Amino acid sequence: MVKNITIFTTNTCAYCVMVKKYLANKGFGYEEVNLDTYPERQEEAQSLSGVLTVPVTVVTKDDDSKEVIVGFNLSRLVPAVS
Repeated sequence: MVKNITIFTTNTCAYCVMVKKYLANKGFGYEEVNLDTYPERQEEAQSLSGVLTVPVTVVTKDDDSKEVIVGFNLSRLVPAVS
């Protein structure tokens, strides 16, 4: 089961909107961390993903394991939240 979903986004990211819309349509709640609003969390997003791009979606499972999905990647996002 999914315990928590966090999405690192920016104001100008079209793929961020697509990830949020997908999760909302499937009934998943998530925490959004907008890096334009909270630039101090950029390092956190980069250390989780290894990249300087958004969206970075972090799915934390009940066992506290994390799956990090970069971009709008349904082939990874769907199984991560299922």
